[in-house]
Amino acid sequence: MAAPGPPPPTSHAPPDVPSGLALFLTIPFAFFLPELVFGFWVWVLVAATHVANPLLQGWVLYVSLTSFLISLMFLLSYLFGFYKRYESWRVLDSLYHGTTGILYMSAAVLQAHATIVSESEDLGNYMTNTAATFFAFITTLLYVLHAFSIYYH
Repeated sequence: MAAPGPPPPTSHAPPDVPSGLALFLTIPFAFFLPELVFGFWVWVLVAATHVANPLLQGWVLYVSLTSFLISLMFLLSYLFGFYKRYESWRVLDSLYHGTTGILYMSAAVLQAHATIVSESEDLGNYMTNTAATFFAFITTLLYVLHAFSIYYH
């Protein structure tokens, strides 16, 4: 008998996931970089504003920063091939991006409310909030598109 060793990676990983930089040219996975870039701008812009309502913009910061970090971990797991060891990786990816899309929609709406409230205060603060709101809605759209494309792919 053969000596027991670590079990081999499962073969249930999606076969159409390219490796390396070709990952960024495949449609479900091409959303990772725009999600990270626009999500980065959301939390940087919200952090740069004078916070009118800490509870509302605290939620925006929490959602955007947490989503940024988890999406970065997903991207790294695809780049380094960690997804090959688990059977339900695609389901996990789709559920994460769908849930994050819903959370980002709530954060974008709250950021839009904070922008409306800050309209009468400082013009620079208003413009920064407007940019953060724009990027929050774009990021929401990217997360939802990623969830649907990975689900239907």
